[in-house]
Amino acid sequence: MSLGKVSREMIDHIMLIGLDRVAKRNAFDSHMIEDLSLALTEYENNPELRCAVIFAHGDHFTAGLDLVELQPKIPHGIFNFADAQINPWGVAGRQRTKPVVVAVQGICYTAGVELMLNADVVIASEDTVFGQLEVLRGIMPFGGATVRFVQAAGWQKAMPYLLTGKTFDTQKANELNLVSEVVEKGKQLERAIEVAKEICIAAPLAVQALLASATDGVTLGQTVAFEKMDNYLKPLFESEDAQEGVRAMLARRLPQFQGK
Repeated sequence: MSLGKVSREMIDHIMLIGLDRVAKRNAFDSHMIEDLSLALTEYENNPELRCAVIFAHGDHFTAGLDLVELQPKIPHGIFNFADAQINPWGVAGRQRTKPVVVAVQGICYTAGVELMLNADVVIASEDTVFGQLEVLRGIMPFGGATVRFVQAAGWQKAMPYLLTGKTFDTQKANELNLVSEVVEKGKQLERAIEVAKEICIAAPLAVQALLASATDGVTLGQTVAFEKMDNYLKPLFESEDAQEGVRAMLARRLPQFQGK
């Protein structure tokens, strides 16, 4: 049995997190789920890291959940992470506060779709095939698709895929607003790293505040999000990074933010 894990690599302020169970098309077993949670927690807790890129080794992003391995474990809480750990799917528990870019290729099924739906930027190879197959396995999506797929695509566009489990290509995923950008086959990780580098130029405190406010708008509604905005904005104006932003603007140079 090939046990799942994730690889880790640091490039400046970026953490590369690679799904690594190639022999099983990167299907999520309990080991890979736990290791992905730990890797994202390491990213969240490291102040030097400003963006994470989740990708997959091999030809496929993921075949989804390894139900043979997981089915007897799910009732015992395999998706109930420790309080200090990040939930990769963001449906419960500790939530991440820093940005994540996901690069997908080949097969991207069920939990893989839901993982990218919980990301901030998704770069898809032109050869990717997507599928939310749960209803064909006698279950329903439980990693966020019942909410996020519908939010992204709209009810009438999402339900034909959620209710049938039929697969769809990258062009359709783009039309459904599930991906940010489509690239040539094999270029998805390269492009994801480029986007991550662009994000890392920005002030990390401002990026985190922006994500928090946008999340408030989606989860709590517009009124509450606007009411809470000052809570995020005032500390930014008092930060060293805000002063650096002005200096860089006046000097017509790239800012050198420290996250302070």
